[in-house]
Parts: sequence; structure tokens; C-alpha cells
Amino acid sequence: MKTSLLALAAFSLAAPALATTPMPRTLDQQADMALKSDALAWDFVEGITTEVGPRQAGTEAEKRGREWAMRWLTRHGFANVADEPFPMQTWVPGEAKAEIVSPFPQPLEVLALGDTASTGPEGVTAEVVFFRTVDELRAAPAGSLKGKIAYISHSMTQTQDGSQYGFAGPARWVGAGIAASKGAVATVIKSVGTDSDRTPHTGGTDFPQGVAPTPAGALSMPDARNLERMFARADGKPVTMKLTLTPRSLGTTMSGNVVGEIVGRDPSLPPVLVACHIDSWWNGTGAIDDGAGCGIVAAAAKHVSLTGQPLRTIRVLMAGAEETGLWGSKAYSAAHIDEPIAVGLESDFGADRIWRFESNFRDGNRALHDRIAKSVARFGVADSAIVATGGADIDIARDQKTGIIDLQQDGTRYFDLHHTANDTLDMIDPVQLRQNVAVWTQVVGILANEAGTIKP
Repeated sequence: MKTSLLALAAFSLAAPALATTPMPRTLDQQADMALKSDALAWDFVEGITTEVGPRQAGTEAEKRGREWAMRWLTRHGFANVADEPFPMQTWVPGEAKAEIVSPFPQPLEVLALGDTASTGPEGVTAEVVFFRTVDELRAAPAGSLKGKIAYISHSMTQTQDGSQYGFAGPARWVGAGIAASKGAVATVIKSVGTDSDRTPHTGGTDFPQGVAPTPAGALSMPDARNLERMFARADGKPVTMKLTLTPRSLGTTMSGNVVGEIVGRDPSLPPVLVACHIDSWWNGTGAIDDGAGCGIVAAAAKHVSLTGQPLRTIRVLMAGAEETGLWGSKAYSAAHIDEPIAVGLESDFGADRIWRFESNFRDGNRALHDRIAKSVARFGVADSAIVATGGADIDIARDQKTGIIDLQQDGTRYFDLHHTANDTLDMIDPVQLRQNVAVWTQVVGILANEAGTIKP
């Protein structure tokens, strides 16, 4: 009798502890919780922008960013955290100044474009030739820009899907190369953006094979519009500019890809790859591009783990050196091409709400596509028949011809901030950031527990 009473007493003491042990949330519950109160994504982007700041590809600042991200992943329980190094050719910006010499002397706000050449500290002074579009520039006669500065405009507008970037982007992507091939000593463009701030948008540009890089910069939107008004008022007189850009090449330096995993129960199944990029341009703190994206994908992976160990491994890829040529994405694919992944997803379009779901397996695996689409409808995400092509940092998914999902974010204000000094933490809406995490948690959780083949 005495023994039984002791046993009952022991049980009664243990029972309350057992009763209060929390059960793992379901995936739906975890995603709903993330929508209301996720703090992980904010913690990541707030931390890296505050403690590291700008992370120009191939520099010591980018290295500090990778080290910071690895500490964050380790602290939050990710396994197999590593920095996978790769070499790259590194360019840094130097000084940037522009001024109209005549007929209306005044300074202009300008930034160098990536991979362009230096004017030297003395700068270059020349007549400016106005092109409203890249097509007008293409039509200019060979040699007609000898000794002159080309100015290229465009008419980019805000869109939810960001599609105007493809329309206006060539002014930056190829404009300087075309101008140089026609003899221009330098090029300036209207920034590829949709804002009215006096903050130029930088970004990379390319020169055709056999065409030597020339100095090239982007004017802020107000300064570009001012320059165009000057042409309208010049009465045929030359508009002359002095441009000083002193970027330089550092040669070969090292960058790297940060990886970490939520390890799955079945290592024989290909993992789910969730990606972002860790670098940024030098002029902003890399909050929307792409600190937020890294916070979103890492937070989602962690939330999935809180529902129980997933069937498949979730691998986080924070790619290095995206901005200056997709170096990290290419290096990751080359290093891991023989390691199949099930599906790849990337977040690299800011932090505003996700509004559309796309996959490349809607025809090949309609049941899975529909299941995911239905699961995110409660977050205001629409289904789509558009075939997903994936972001810049999941080259491996395209190279392996495997599953791809695009979770399309609202890009209405993205190009107000893109590649500018205004890419800062205070531009992120925490409510919309949490919606991203909730949607990603739902989608990644379904994928990571999918036993069947995920294929286009």
C-alpha cells in the first residue's frame, strides 16, 4: 500500500509537466503564426544591415557579411553551415562627379555603373548627345559619337510584376557598350528606376567582345530630367558635361556562398533549395536587395523545422557576388551539379507581399501544384499558369532541369529603391515581410514533406 501511494504521488507530480509539454504545430498553424508574429526574418535583415551594412561583391565587407550570416544560421540551429569560396574579378566604384559646363552650368548627381572604366582623376569634358531610347542609339551611324558623351533615356513606369525592368533595363545593361562601339568617350544614362529622389541607381553593364570598357554612370532621375530640359532649351547649342568617374579593378579576389541545412529524415531524397544573395552594391545597406530575401528563406526553413523534422533536407543558399555577374550562382551549380535537388526557389525582389504563385511543374505534377496553390490562397496569393523560370541564384535548378517555383512579390515600389542609397532597413514593411515568411513556410513545408518526384 505504501508503495502504491508513493507511485501515485510521483505520477501526480509528473502529470502536470506532461500536460504542459507543447505539441508541435501543424504546418498550417506554423505559417499562420509566422504571419502574425515572425521575428526571424526581421532579426536577420536588421542585424546584417546594422552590423555589416553594404556588402560589395569580392570585398572584405562581403566577407564580413558571410561570416555574420554563418553565425546567425548556427545560432538558430542550422546544420552543415559553411562558406564555399570561389574566385572572382572584383570592381570597386571610386569617385563619381558630373557637372554641366555649358550652356547651363550646374552639378548633377551620378554613380558609376559596375565594370566600367575610369576617366582618371582629371575627368573628361565633352559634348553630350541625347538618345531617347537604346534603339535610337543603335540607329546612330558608326563613328558618330567619336569624342562625345552619350546620354540614354527611357520611360520606365511602376508595375506590380516588375516587367518594366525588362523594357528599361537595356539602357544600363547594353547602352554603354553600344555607345563605346560608336566612338563615345563615356556614357551617362537616366537611372533605371521609378522614383523621384535625387539618388542614382547603380548596377552592372556589359561591353561587347572587342569593345574596350569606357566610363559610364547613372544620373539620378531628377538630374536626368533636368538634363533633358536643358537639351530642349539649348536652341541647338552643344550641351557640354564634365564627368569624373574613378572606378578600378582589384583583379582576382575571393567571394563565397553561405550554405546551411535543416536536415531531413531521408537523406536519399533530393533536397529543397531555398536561395537569396548575400552581397549588395556599395551605396545602400542591402536591406531589400537582398538582406530581406535571405531573412525570408532562412526564417521559413526554421519555421518548417518547428513542425517536426521534414522528410527532405531544406538547404539554404546565400549566394555571393550576385550583383556583379551571378558569380555565386554559377559557382554553386558547378560545384554541386552532380547532387540532384528536388526544387529550387529564390527570394530576391524586396520585402513586399507575395501575390502570385508559379511553378514549372503545373503540367508534370498538377496535384502538387494545385495543393500548394490552395494552401497559400488564404494569404492572398493567386494561382497562375505562368511557367516559373527561377531567380538569378538558382542556376543549378535550371542546369539540372528540375522543379522551380516563383513566389512573385509586389514590385510596385521596388524600383524606387533598387540599387540606390535608399536601400535601407526603414524601407521594409514588417507586416509585408511577415506575409512573405508565412507563404514561404507553407510552400517549403509542403515541398520538404513531399515523398513523390517533383519535376517539370
